[in-house]
Amino acid sequence: MPWTAERPISTRRFRRSDSGRGSGPGGLGLAAAGAVLGLIVAIPGAAGAATAAPAAARSTAPTTTAAAPDIPVANVKAHLSQLQSIATANGGNRAHGRPGYKASIDYIKGKLDAAGFTTTVQQFTTGGTTGYNLIADWPGGDPDQILMAGAHLDSVSAGPGINDNGSGSAAVLETALAVARTGATPAKHLRFGWWGAEELGMRGSQYYVGRLAAAERAKFTGYLNFDMVGSPNPGYFVYDDDRTIEGVFKSYFASLNVPTEIETEGDGRSDHAPFKNVGIAVGGLFSGADYTKTAAQAQKWGGTAGQPFDRCYHRSCDTSSNINDTALDRNSDAVAHAVWTLGVGSTTPPDGAVFENTDDVRIPDAGAAVTSSVTVSGRTGNAPAALKTGVDIKHSYRGDLAIDLVGPSGRTYRLKNSSGSDSAANVITTYTVDASAEPANGTWQLRVQDLGPQDTGYIDSWKLTF
Repeated sequence: MPWTAERPISTRRFRRSDSGRGSGPGGLGLAAAGAVLGLIVAIPGAAGAATAAPAAARSTAPTTTAAAPDIPVANVKAHLSQLQSIATANGGNRAHGRPGYKASIDYIKGKLDAAGFTTTVQQFTTGGTTGYNLIADWPGGDPDQILMAGAHLDSVSAGPGINDNGSGSAAVLETALAVARTGATPAKHLRFGWWGAEELGMRGSQYYVGRLAAAERAKFTGYLNFDMVGSPNPGYFVYDDDRTIEGVFKSYFASLNVPTEIETEGDGRSDHAPFKNVGIAVGGLFSGADYTKTAAQAQKWGGTAGQPFDRCYHRSCDTSSNINDTALDRNSDAVAHAVWTLGVGSTTPPDGAVFENTDDVRIPDAGAAVTSSVTVSGRTGNAPAALKTGVDIKHSYRGDLAIDLVGPSGRTYRLKNSSGSDSAANVITTYTVDASAEPANGTWQLRVQDLGPQDTGYIDSWKLTF
């Protein structure tokens, strides 16, 4: 994560706009101005139409997911110890153009080669010296659907860079090795990358993306970036560039009862930016750099308010002792969870099709019903007797909600009744509906009404699986 000369004001927002800020977790002076592949969504709580436009079928939504293995934090820390030893033996750093960086590439490549990956070292020149990217492909998976996870491997010249970014590099490495250990047969083709010269402005990832042909870029279903995931005074920040990827990470941390925030400190300033700029969906995790942890953040995450997330950011003290084991463990497991959810176990039933709408629709408090629609086409006959209706509704008191599925004929199928005793938040579940009397093709609607006062929410997404 490069240094930034001027710290921008951090603003909270539901969807990240492209940033023109240079450096930070990413590049010096690179504007993240590319178009983002995905959907434009309505901000929850904002004024707007109560009905979402019909959505077409999506082939990328996972319908069955294999569980990710636990990533032993001891293994991740063992890689960090090796990177520390490499830095110590090579002038105290692993910076671009220095022998410590090339030794770091050789260490990771050796691990991957032994595990059965196909590895490629890509050379480029910046700042008058040779840089290196390492790309590792796992055999199998759909070659027309590539899921990639990556991290920058270089440090600054001031220190060994164990949190920035040995932590992300080690977490990605151990996830890749877990793919090999489990003998994974992924649905998508899995690719992993370690980037050079990120600290000089994302030069390595820029070089890689810039040499992808348009047809090859179109095969990427996502790029996951991990830049600083073990900060000693950690926060838990999730990139909000792509709704699907963001949701995978947020759901994982929710399962641990760990709250997250939208990542703004490194907005557009790490190796995800070159991918985003050519229309590839991106996401990732971040545990904080030199921004100061607020009292509210310390209240929910622990640690010390009024201190940086990483007081050794870009300093000589960014050593193997500059790591929070809990953050490193949680984030490493989250890396694996995302790879398994989005790539290894992401499959669509061979006799089924998924039709999904991911546009947000605000649900007015104690107000009129709202609807979100999907248009089903290309099916024959009637809908199945076990039509799966997957619902993701964010709401602070789900007992207020009555939810119906409305078929193309206008027939209503009650999914959920309101209940004054159900005080939990959110409705994230799948309902099974006997819709065999309903024609499959046509416009289906999810209809939601808030029948109680004070609490608010929105339809995040929903889908039909035939």
